[in-house]
Amino acid sequence: MSSEYFKIAFKNLRARSLRSWLTILGIVIGIFLVISLLSLSEGLKNSIMSELQTMGGDMIIVIPGDVTDMMTAMMGGVELKDREIDAIKRARGVDVVLEMPFAGAMVRHYQQTEMALIYGIDLNEGLTVLHEDMGWEASRGRLALPGRREVMVGNLVPRDIFPDLVVGDNLTIEGREFVVSGVLRSLGNREDDLAIAMDLQDYRDVTGRREGTPVALVKMHDGYDINIVMENIERELEDSMVRRRGEDAPSFSVLSSENVIEMVESIMGILQIAVIAFASIAIVVGGIGIMNTMYTSVKERTKEIGLLKAVGARGRHIISIFLFEAGIIGLVGGVGGVALGILLALSVENVLAGANTMFHLQAHISLWLVLFGLAFSFSVGCISGILPARQAAKLEPVEALRYE
Repeated sequence: MSSEYFKIAFKNLRARSLRSWLTILGIVIGIFLVISLLSLSEGLKNSIMSELQTMGGDMIIVIPGDVTDMMTAMMGGVELKDREIDAIKRARGVDVVLEMPFAGAMVRHYQQTEMALIYGIDLNEGLTVLHEDMGWEASRGRLALPGRREVMVGNLVPRDIFPDLVVGDNLTIEGREFVVSGVLRSLGNREDDLAIAMDLQDYRDVTGRREGTPVALVKMHDGYDINIVMENIERELEDSMVRRRGEDAPSFSVLSSENVIEMVESIMGILQIAVIAFASIAIVVGGIGIMNTMYTSVKERTKEIGLLKAVGARGRHIISIFLFEAGIIGLVGGVGGVALGILLALSVENVLAGANTMFHLQAHISLWLVLFGLAFSFSVGCISGILPARQAAKLEPVEALRYE
């Protein structure tokens, strides 16, 4: 019987094809927004998480400013000065403190000059930490050595900035010449993969900035509890501030890598909920369109319903026919929305990958996301068709046959 209901429903939709396609369009728009935004937001989350997870569990991050406004703190020009770095080094349990200042610089390779991101790292203390705890490896050449005016380039630099660059070439950075010791394997994000890393002292000489870093990475000694070390760092920084300015309120945030991962997961979870809520508005509008179409269909087919009931069709049979119609509209809209959503997400990914930007984003398209979009659209269609279907099922055969 179900196949017969499906045939009747499909026949009725084809008979009113223009109205059906206009109704389907409303669902397409809603599902299109859900799929495209969810895939892009999930891709962004995965990109951030993959970078954070390369950090060892014994790594601590210190940034200036309040953790609730991390982006402003890291990008707003506020920096940790040498006195704060010295305070962190004094904290009990701290092994190595890595400053990671960065800046834009003019870089020349033969006759080609481009703007690139450079950052400095103390290679004397930090090379082991970068290799063992941060996953730094050279895909070509080797890691740079301190005191030799060497630089390491991200794996996208030879592809997107200087296509002819090979290990051993010279780079002139703000008038100073350096040798490319190696090309790093991908660090998991486009910003780092387009950057050039050098020894901290070389960075200071190139930029003229004698101190300051927007973030400090701290590796603690083995055998210490990370929470106790974080408390020790906070205490040393607070004591340093009180001695210097007589202030009580801290102007820094001390975080473990796990803290940052939890924050990112929480923020991205809220973002995805907001995405679904935003896109659901369009889906609700599409659902109202389905309901309106089905009510109109009930009015137009009153005699047909009466005839079906006169030859023995029961209320549940009538409901099944109308629910099949509403479900088909929702499902077809879902297929169109999923296809367009995936197309947009991949297009955004390709545009950002093709452009020489620092922003890295990879669309995350999974089978579960596709099934979710289809199931969601089908459910919206069926729910929207319930009331019109019940109205049709309640029609009395005699009254329905008399309807003009």
